Amino acid sequence: MDATGISERVDVAPAVHGHATPTSFWALTLGSIGVVYGDIGTSPLYALKESLAAATAHAGHAALTREMVVGVVSLILWALIIIVTLKYVVLVLRADNNGEGGTLSLVTLAQRALGHSTGFTIILGMVGASLFYGDAIITPAISVLSALEGLKLVTPALDPYVVPLSLVILIGLFAVQRFGTASVATFFGPITAFWFAVMGVGGLMHILDDPGIIIGAINPLHGLSFLVNHGTAGLFALGAVFLSVTGAEALYADLGHFGRSPIRTAWLGFVLPALALNYLGQGAMLLAHPEMLENPFFLLYPSWALLPMVILATIATIIASQAVITGAFSISQQAMQLGVLPRFRVMRTSETEKGQIYIPYINWLLLAAVIVLVVFFRTSSNLAAAYGIAVTGDMVITSCLLFVVAWKFWRWSPLVVALMIAPFFTIELIFLGANALKIPQGGWFPLLTGAGLFTLMWVWRKGSRLLAEISHRGRPPLPEFIRMCENSSAPRVPGTAMFLTGNAQDVPAALLHNMKHNKVLHEQNVILTVVTEEVPRLPDDGRVTVERLSDRFSRVTVRFGFMESPNLPKALMSANFDVDNVSFFLSRRALQASAQAGLPLWQDYIFIPMARSASDVSDHFCIPEDRAVEVGSRITI
Repeated sequence: MDATGISERVDVAPAVHGHATPTSFWALTLGSIGVVYGDIGTSPLYALKESLAAATAHAGHAALTREMVVGVVSLILWALIIIVTLKYVVLVLRADNNGEGGTLSLVTLAQRALGHSTGFTIILGMVGASLFYGDAIITPAISVLSALEGLKLVTPALDPYVVPLSLVILIGLFAVQRFGTASVATFFGPITAFWFAVMGVGGLMHILDDPGIIIGAINPLHGLSFLVNHGTAGLFALGAVFLSVTGAEALYADLGHFGRSPIRTAWLGFVLPALALNYLGQGAMLLAHPEMLENPFFLLYPSWALLPMVILATIATIIASQAVITGAFSISQQAMQLGVLPRFRVMRTSETEKGQIYIPYINWLLLAAVIVLVVFFRTSSNLAAAYGIAVTGDMVITSCLLFVVAWKFWRWSPLVVALMIAPFFTIELIFLGANALKIPQGGWFPLLTGAGLFTLMWVWRKGSRLLAEISHRGRPPLPEFIRMCENSSAPRVPGTAMFLTGNAQDVPAALLHNMKHNKVLHEQNVILTVVTEEVPRLPDDGRVTVERLSDRFSRVTVRFGFMESPNLPKALMSANFDVDNVSFFLSRRALQASAQAGLPLWQDYIFIPMARSASDVSDHFCIPEDRAVEVGSRITI
């Protein structure tokens, strides 16, 4: 229940993609390479470098040993195999909610399996969403910085320009969000596919120089041996190894846009081989030239190719950043419908793509946070310490929810589910512990961001429920109120009045105040309730249901899927309502803080500004301004 009293329920499939929906399997597969794998495709820029840098920094000596290189490469390869391939590609993609994926879609399945909504699952969803925002802030910063740091290899004279150029690119990237991604989205798939091909070729060239040793990294015993023999250094390196799988959650998030088979085909047939070749190639080069640890990715290529690779890497990181930014828009929209964020203005950027939206408020907040990150941390190495812990936490939450879904929803044996989930859960907890070691160096940032966002969501949800409760106190039962109105001598005015309410069994506040102050009754009065179902989209047939309550009163319920923008006039017109002759009556509440009642005062100072920042109900439901009538009241909360 939000602050307007409109009851809504939603679950998140946070990814939004920026291209027209492909019609063929191979077009979907190519599109998934550009959107789903854009983030994980930029990890080779920094993952191996940061992992080995962490190992040498905590090993008591600066020398890069053969055991370190082979061990870390082995850990990266098996992280890709276990977490991305086995968990996400094979298992998690099965957990679709009517074709859609994402953390909060998994929450919906868990609640459906349990037969009711639980506070625990909602809290898990809120934590997951909060951590996703942390990822959405760090990904553009670290990706663009790591790409432009290749300029230092072209000439050291360009070093002072890395941060300013990064800021220019990031500001430009966020500035064009309002235009949508449709105009450039056609190139996402081909450019990213070319990026993966170039990465694979670059790695293969160095593997062939001396394939004997580095190929041994395929054996997981090398990774385990490295961890056992290097103690604390191994744990710090493991925290950086996780950088290689950041972006894996996009596999599930983009399920509804591309489908299970194209995503799996792209990963197994193209993306995973290209990543494996690149990491093996970086390892082979470092075995022969340990001094190249400064930037092993760009040094894979000959000097004449450095500048083209920097340009290509920058484009690839922009694409990766685009995916996570639009994902933040998507999760924000659905968090609004879930009732854990206020309504902000949502703009559609495509006439054909349902998922292409733009939320100005979220866009500029993200940009501000990204700029602060770049200015404060300045290098991708510094940012690497902040990266990973948010994604690890999100993956742990996914494993917890997946256990409930597999046990209760798929009805698998709890023993089988435990044996299946336990290895993933254990590995992710180890990664979480390893990333926790980086909290003093920067890991505090996503935790602080997540804690702050979780507090905002929790206060908003709590305050919205309390506000709805206060608003409904003392109202007469609906049947009694209708009898009173029918028998009253109030003048009847022509036309239809629709009163929005979150509880179809209750008397809308706007209707009460209209009778109290205006002392008139329309010829036809509609009690209108908007419900967001636990499915992504609904067909037009059956979207609107009408129940006649009396000669002058009826009850209308309009239903939307949680991935849809709620356009009330359009939905009502499809049900043959003459919207041009309808007046929409909306409640406007002026909130007042109080230390004696309602929320604690500190929560009032959070909730009330959030409520004031929310967009108008008329904007949210696409109600024309000349058809909306607002009736106000003052509430102490």
